[in-house]
Amino acid sequence: MAFLNMSVSGLAAKTRKKEIGCVEALKQSLDLIKKEDSSLHSFISVQEKEALERAEMLDSLPDERRKQMPLFGVPVAVKDNICTQGVETTCGSRMLRGFKPPYNAAAVEMLLDAGAVIVGKTNLDEFAMGSSTETSDFGPTRNPADRERIPGGSSGGSAAAVGAGLVPAALGSDTGGSIRQPCSHCGVAGLKPTYGRVSRYGLVAFASSLDQIGPMASDVRDLGLVLSVISREDKRDSTCAGKPFREPDDLYSGDIRGLRIGLPREYFGDGLSDEVRRPLMETLQRLKDAGAEAVDISLPNVSFAIAVYYIICTAEASSNLARYDGVKYGYRDLNSSSLTDMYSETRRQGFGAEVKRRIMLGTYVLSSGYYDAYYLKAAKVRTLIRNDFSNAFEKCDVLMSPVTPSPAFRIGEKVNDPLQMYLTDIYTVSANLAGIPALSVPCPFAGKLPVGVQLMAPHWREDTLLRSAFAVQEMKA
Repeated sequence: MAFLNMSVSGLAAKTRKKEIGCVEALKQSLDLIKKEDSSLHSFISVQEKEALERAEMLDSLPDERRKQMPLFGVPVAVKDNICTQGVETTCGSRMLRGFKPPYNAAAVEMLLDAGAVIVGKTNLDEFAMGSSTETSDFGPTRNPADRERIPGGSSGGSAAAVGAGLVPAALGSDTGGSIRQPCSHCGVAGLKPTYGRVSRYGLVAFASSLDQIGPMASDVRDLGLVLSVISREDKRDSTCAGKPFREPDDLYSGDIRGLRIGLPREYFGDGLSDEVRRPLMETLQRLKDAGAEAVDISLPNVSFAIAVYYIICTAEASSNLARYDGVKYGYRDLNSSSLTDMYSETRRQGFGAEVKRRIMLGTYVLSSGYYDAYYLKAAKVRTLIRNDFSNAFEKCDVLMSPVTPSPAFRIGEKVNDPLQMYLTDIYTVSANLAGIPALSVPCPFAGKLPVGVQLMAPHWREDTLLRSAFAVQEMKA
């Protein structure tokens, strides 16, 4: 029996009732990883020994304890920029090879409290900076739908692992689309929660005002379940709002009568390929047939979103990555003749080309004489973008858009053209700048390659997102 093809909630229900053993479910996941991941390369490391010990411990628990654990015995993968105690956390970088955190991230703690089994750490673009999972120091991950193509990024390993059926769910992080974009390319569902919904404690920082941890799964309902687990209050993160997500009883009824779906005209322009536009329009028509209403929306300032995003995220990355100097942890050059040389050589050798590019850009926009011209202006336009979304949500309940301009491209196709790579995030970065929740759900009318439908909602309205996404998921092509 293929346990891993079940929903997360379905598998947890069977392990709680002892119809399936936790060890049995885990071994199926481990066997699939051994069989498939040599060509897929979704995992950087697999913690087989530790995972089996935990599964055996869970199998020994009494019924009363099992009932308190909503993810009991469910194998879960974790992106390798999320700290796991005693387990190497590399961020896909030479700089952090060998680094073993002394603590778990808050989201990992909450998964473990809920009975999940952490199978391993998934591949990512170095320090989560990328859109294709090609900048990892461990090599690229491949798309389970077509192994000559990228899985998206930066959470490409997590999306590929779920898309290939190696695990039922995974955690990723989303700074400018890094959950939604790979989920779109790999044909799975992924949610970027409202900024502040999930604690960032233990998430290795890229751009602190944009980063957010979120779940990936094959079933939209599992996104809500995992979000309800990882969104507890955490005082160790000052930006955690302490607003746990609770699933309403009628969340997955499929009834969307009266739902107002906004279509931002700026997202359906000339740059959108027919391979994405056509299935999205078919999805919209089916939603209208089910009783939803389409509303024309304008977001006049989102045309600046890519520029604003790459100014703000590189500035924050420049500051956050200053801590990697070879002194306390991570890679260190041992052949330098002076402290200054050790700093420069450690960073030169430890960081890859894309990370260096972003550090340089960020340092430039924060430098004297350019701060006002770039960073300050970007911060002001970010406020305008946030206001655009607030105004839009007065006219609609949810916004619908593409996730990417085209389906997954071939490995190596854009890796030497940073601008073209950055433009693949054109539809996703705005949600991070505004701090609103957004998700990608597989489009039922896509062609040979998977295509995602992006849905965005007002702050704290993940319930509206999940209700709408479930209606899309249940459509029959």
